Amino acid sequence: MLGANIGIDLGTTSVVAFVEGKGVVMSEPSAAAYEKESGKLLAVGKRAWDMIGKNPDSIRVVKPMEHGVVSDFTATKHILKYILSKICKNMIFKPNVVICVPSMATSLEKRTILDLVTSAGAAKACLIEEPLAAALGAGIKSTRPVGAMVVDIGGGTTDIAVITMGCISVSRSIKVAGNTFDEAIARQIRRERDVIIGDKTAEMLKKQIGYSFLRDVELGMTVKGKHFITNLPVSIEVSSTEVYLAMRPHLEAIAEAVRSVLELTPPELSADICESGIYLTGGGALLKGMDKMIEKKTGIKTFIAKDAMNCVALGTGEALAHIDILSQNGYVFKARDEIGGLEPELSE
Repeated sequence: MLGANIGIDLGTTSVVAFVEGKGVVMSEPSAAAYEKESGKLLAVGKRAWDMIGKNPDSIRVVKPMEHGVVSDFTATKHILKYILSKICKNMIFKPNVVICVPSMATSLEKRTILDLVTSAGAAKACLIEEPLAAALGAGIKSTRPVGAMVVDIGGGTTDIAVITMGCISVSRSIKVAGNTFDEAIARQIRRERDVIIGDKTAEMLKKQIGYSFLRDVELGMTVKGKHFITNLPVSIEVSSTEVYLAMRPHLEAIAEAVRSVLELTPPELSADICESGIYLTGGGALLKGMDKMIEKKTGIKTFIAKDAMNCVALGTGEALAHIDILSQNGYVFKARDEIGGLEPELSE
């Protein structure tokens, strides 16, 4: 194929790009800023992300991905165009792109993403399911009939899959992930402390003092917000116990989803997983103690993959290097005129 080969992890919170021969070259937040009246694009990526919660009424900031699915087609196209133009600015031929989708994405959602990528500047595009890409990025690429389990905890979805011979045997996707933890922390503080905090502050609490278990020794962190009743700025100290209690129902939901996939796994593959363990990937895997929590709930040793944040993007690179992995899973590169089943206005 002519042109550069690029892998893109189109995530709910960030977009990571992999270029064949160069590795991961870009990681930008999934955000775009527009002028409200004219609809003019003002910023994409980090510049737009920095405006969230601080933008004036005249500027609208959009996060176009919700739970791994496109919710704003125009903003997604602008973000992909920005990524591809930065990578391919001096290239003669248009690139070929492998892009990730959640394992439970519908046919229409898949066709929509293919259309957005080709309209953003790709010559041909191909899809790969996120848990398969995460497994490849984590180093699970055996062609032998040996089972392995990967749990990809991203920003919008948690994808769980059992991989064997480079294919997905059993999979499940739930809409509980990193962003769900942030929202739960903000709700807990508003309900219990009458203080409103922003998404970024909630994310900071999760990263700094968030644990997936109840600590014997509490940690504390001072954050600033707005009092729910007086609407005045306030400063409060939040404990690690409060953060854990906010996240606990969602942590249990992830553990239960892992258990449900294990229950559906054929016995021979289950035996392999008992031996090889469970691999955690994605930003959510970096929550302190996540591996211990999954191990305790399932009884199977659990590991956090090396470079968990970029595992999916690295996996697209592995797929590009071994095109047979794509073909044996039924994925093919398609040009714009080969994508069928779209509404006329979407394919324009």
